[in-house]
Amino acid sequence: MKAIAINASSRMDMGNTATILTPFLDGMRGAGAEVEVFYTKKLQINPCQGDLVCWLKTPGKCSQKDDMEMLLPKLAEAEIWVFATPVYVDGMSGPLKNLLDRIIPLVYPFVELRDGHSRHPIREDVKPGKLVLVSTCGLWEIDNFDPLIAHVKAVCRNVNMEFAGALLRPHGPALKSMVDKGEPVSDVFEAAREAGHQLVRDGAMTSKSLATISRILLSLDMYVQFRNQRAQQVLSALDNE
Repeated sequence: MKAIAINASSRMDMGNTATILTPFLDGMRGAGAEVEVFYTKKLQINPCQGDLVCWLKTPGKCSQKDDMEMLLPKLAEAEIWVFATPVYVDGMSGPLKNLLDRIIPLVYPFVELRDGHSRHPIREDVKPGKLVLVSTCGLWEIDNFDPLIAHVKAVCRNVNMEFAGALLRPHGPALKSMVDKGEPVSDVFEAAREAGHQLVRDGAMTSKSLATISRILLSLDMYVQFRNQRAQQVLSALDNE
C-alpha cells in the first residue's frame, strides 16, 4: 500500500503538527505501508494560473514547470493521502491550499452527476483511495477545526476519495510543554501510532483512538493562563535583547 503525506506546517518536523503526524506515519509504516513525506516549505509550487491548459491543450499535464510535475503522479498512484496542517485563520495553511489548487490535472474538464451532484470525472490513472487529515490548533476548543474539516470533506467528494477521518489536536502548544515537564500524555502519541496501524490493517481508524488524540489536556482557564504567560515571556525576552 502506497501513501503520500504532505506536511504543510512552516515549522516542518519541529512544529506541533509533526508531534501527531510522526507517530501516525510510524504506525502506518509498522503495518506495512510505503509512506513518502513531502514538506510544502521545501517544494516549489507556483499558484494555479487558471488557464486550463491542463484540461484543454495538454490534457492531464500542467504547463508550469515546478514540483507538481513530480508530485501529481505520486498523488495519482497513492492509495492514501495524508494532509497535515496547522489551523491558520480557520482553515488550512496557504501552501497546502496552493497545492490543492494545482491538482485539477487529475480530473477531466467534463461534468458528470455523482451521487446526484455535478462533479468532474476522475482520470483513469488516478487510484481510488482514502484521505486523512492531521491538524493541530492553537486555540482550546475542538470546534475550531470545523471549517477545515468541511473543506477537506468537500475535496474528498470532488476527487472521489473516501474521507477516512481526522487526527485533531486542539490546544496543541500545551502538548510539547507537558512532554517537557514529564506529564502523562504518552497515550496521545500511542493513539496516533495505533490509528496509523489501524488505517492500514483495517482500513479505518477507531473512534477511541481519535478521541484519545483529541482529549482535553488541561482546563480552558489553565490553557488561557499558559498561553498568556508564554506570550509575555517571549515579549519580555525581545525587550531585553
